[in-house]
Amino acid sequence: MNTYNDYIKEIEERKSQGLHPKPIDGAELLSEIISQIKDNDNQHREDSLNFFIYNVLPGTTSAAGVKAKFLKEIILGEFIVEEITPTFALEQLSHMKGGPSVDVLLDLALGNDTTVSQEAAKVLKTQVFLYEADTERLEKAYKAGNAIAKELLESYAKAEFFTALPEIDEEIEIVTYVAGVGDISTDLLSPGADAHSRSDRELHGQCMFEHNKEMQQELFALKEQHPDKRVMLVAEKGTMGVGSSRMSGVNNVALWTGISSSPYVPFINIAPVIAGTNGIAPIFLTTVGVTGGIGIDLKNWVKQKDANGNTIVDEDGEPILKEVYSVATGTVLTINTKTKKLYNGDKELKDISTALTPQKMEFIKAGGSYAVVFGKKLQTIACKILGIAIPQVYATSKEISIEGQGLTAVEKIFNKNAVGTTPGKTLHAGSNVRVEVNIVGSQDTTGLMTSQELEMMAATVISPIVDTGYQSGCHTASVWDDKSKANIPRLMKFMNDFGLVTARDPKNKYHAMTDVIHKVLNDIAVDDWDVIIGGDSHTRMAKGVAFGADSGTVALALATGEATMPIPESVKVTFKGEMKPYMDFRDVVHATQEQMLNQFEGENVFQGKIIEVHIGTLTSDQAFTFTDWTAEMKAKASICISEDDTLIESLEISRDRIQIMIDKGMDNPKQDLKGLVDKANNRINEIKTGTKSALKPDADAKYYAEVVIDLDKIVEPMIADPDVNNEDVSKRYTHDNIQPLSFYGGTKKVDLGFVGSCMIHKGDMKILAQMLKNIEAQQGEVKFNAPLVVAPPTYNIVDELKAEGDWDVLVKYSGFEFDDSAPKGLARTKYENMLYLERPGCNLCMGNQEKAEPGDTVMATSTRLFQGRVVKDSGEKKGESLLSSTPVVVLSTILGRTPTMEEYEAAVDGIVLTKFKPSQKELVI
Repeated sequence: MNTYNDYIKEIEERKSQGLHPKPIDGAELLSEIISQIKDNDNQHREDSLNFFIYNVLPGTTSAAGVKAKFLKEIILGEFIVEEITPTFALEQLSHMKGGPSVDVLLDLALGNDTTVSQEAAKVLKTQVFLYEADTERLEKAYKAGNAIAKELLESYAKAEFFTALPEIDEEIEIVTYVAGVGDISTDLLSPGADAHSRSDRELHGQCMFEHNKEMQQELFALKEQHPDKRVMLVAEKGTMGVGSSRMSGVNNVALWTGISSSPYVPFINIAPVIAGTNGIAPIFLTTVGVTGGIGIDLKNWVKQKDANGNTIVDEDGEPILKEVYSVATGTVLTINTKTKKLYNGDKELKDISTALTPQKMEFIKAGGSYAVVFGKKLQTIACKILGIAIPQVYATSKEISIEGQGLTAVEKIFNKNAVGTTPGKTLHAGSNVRVEVNIVGSQDTTGLMTSQELEMMAATVISPIVDTGYQSGCHTASVWDDKSKANIPRLMKFMNDFGLVTARDPKNKYHAMTDVIHKVLNDIAVDDWDVIIGGDSHTRMAKGVAFGADSGTVALALATGEATMPIPESVKVTFKGEMKPYMDFRDVVHATQEQMLNQFEGENVFQGKIIEVHIGTLTSDQAFTFTDWTAEMKAKASICISEDDTLIESLEISRDRIQIMIDKGMDNPKQDLKGLVDKANNRINEIKTGTKSALKPDADAKYYAEVVIDLDKIVEPMIADPDVNNEDVSKRYTHDNIQPLSFYGGTKKVDLGFVGSCMIHKGDMKILAQMLKNIEAQQGEVKFNAPLVVAPPTYNIVDELKAEGDWDVLVKYSGFEFDDSAPKGLARTKYENMLYLERPGCNLCMGNQEKAEPGDTVMATSTRLFQGRVVKDSGEKKGESLLSSTPVVVLSTILGRTPTMEEYEAAVDGIVLTKFKPSQKELVI
């Protein structure tokens, strides 16, 4: 779209969908609109004025640059627009967040017109999105004796951009809306299938509640009934926002229930209020903070106890819950931000101080965490220029230091990477810490939102602190459709220009790499002391500590090289016993969840914590299977503790894979990938020479809980079952229902199998090839009674399988092999009973492109079993996605049903599924 007429045509098309005009981000269109504003006789002048004032995206969009320049002309009197006075033009600039608008304001403030400079300075005192070039201009003017520059720096030093903001209301009245019973996945708020529309906020808002118009209308009616109250979205008897960080989910909740961030920027709302009986999923809660929202842990249902304090259970062994207070839809409650309590009338219901910590209150006051992060940075720079101490304006970071207590692995990493903490002070869990970030990953279905966030915070280049940033192409790998063709090249160019290594080369000089982002990040993390931030909940590496994050937090990490969070508590997981030779490591992963729940009477002690897994002897490829699943365990992150030799092997694998990326031509002009190779070599040398051994916790570290997994108890494959027909809806679609293979009696029909996603590695693909050869040897042929979709995680794996002969085996038995020269343009909707060899990437696991047929029972190696994610319900049957190991999936598709133990053991005979043996060493210092 390059002209005003094209824009008008698009507006008419959007009207048919019930949508308003799309916000303007392009310079060419806005330039034409400005020309029409300047022409008093133009028939489109009135509409053009409205578009200019109310419908231009702020920050560093090319449209924002054109708008700022025209507003400057108006302020200086170079052009007169009756409807836009100089005062109104300055107000417009104040809402544009930074970049070109700050450039203009600095031009005006440091100019020769005294009146204009004073007015521009007033606006500048409210701005926080200033970068090095902006503060350098101020410093230069200040040292040259400019009074306005001095005035601005003194204002910034006192953080008047924050202190002058209105105080938070003491009482916030809310009305509840129960969005579901049980865990609520972010897919309900922002379905994966609608990923293509996330950057078009109004359009994406239509998919709220998975397009359930009845629920949308109920919510709308509730708002109309209570116009003076905020709607609080509730997960009754469950956790809100499980599954992913999903900024688009928070954006949708804010769009429907929040507050407009600016009268001049459409469809960007802030301050949603959300809650769950069991709180908010950790990374989703971080996303809420980005928007200045409130996330409440209700605890309105509690386990009943007997006289001895033991949990009372029902005949199925499930804890019996008692309702402490009601949050049924339409209940009017009050949040008191002073007492930090939740009330129903005068009755106190719950202490919610954890939702209203001093830091979170600052996010609420500032309209989101970005303004606080940039504000602190600007205050620090101003004080440095003025040569004064930093006044205490913001809440002091909580620093907890316990004398005589050792450090967990995550505490060690945070202490090493912390900035701005008290010198020489050792910090423990609960401390609030700013940490430098080493690796940042952006994925393709949230990447466009990340690019928008970067534009809106006026960032133009990746922080030099970051070792490298990577932009993936995995979530749009399986179908190269018109939406992908329109969005992804634009995203790749933006991120490439910003300084990231990108899966697709905007200049098409190297082969498009659609590798699963988590696998790439797992390879390019080359130090066990690193901090990694990624735009996906499965950012959980086997080296260092990695946190899944929303698109905004990813943008912040890219722009500043930092992340801010409390140091989480850790749960220590160790292993004893010996694995059966016919068991897969995936079974250990599921058994960990099952045994943990049994040990703690159904309480998930992993939720919101770091899982410090003493895995010891598994290289990062295999260990990632465990760390990856910790997202489904509801952990905040995980850390692998490895023996020195194992870590060296993992680092060598990573180094060699990074070199392959370099050989393909993927390195950026700064040669970030070469830097990672050098860093890997340096870390390997440190371990080999004994200079610095593999990361280990202290022997006297303190843990929230300790879990010991008995491998002897794992005697058959373990399956995570969504339990779609459970009478208690709160127990459906959780990842806590782990069943042994024998539970299904060899009779449960399987309609489709999927081997793929980030949960598999090269070893799984070799297991698949060997199983097919075994079955042919045993039965004389390989016949599929259900389709089997196979998506290798990376091209490196495909290349290695080809070199070793296993790919030829897979091709022999397949009915479809991906072709990069002619990628699929349409999502498959029907499957034949055969093997499909798909392009590397997320495929069915993401649910945004291809799905199983509605109502199917799917057996998959992937991570998601939420309703509608991999398979939708049909009119006759609920779709269900059971999660298991590669051998179980493969055999289920051969048989068309779940196998018996006898069938399973025969199929894996002679195959080494895993070599995992618990370390015999104490992995502590």
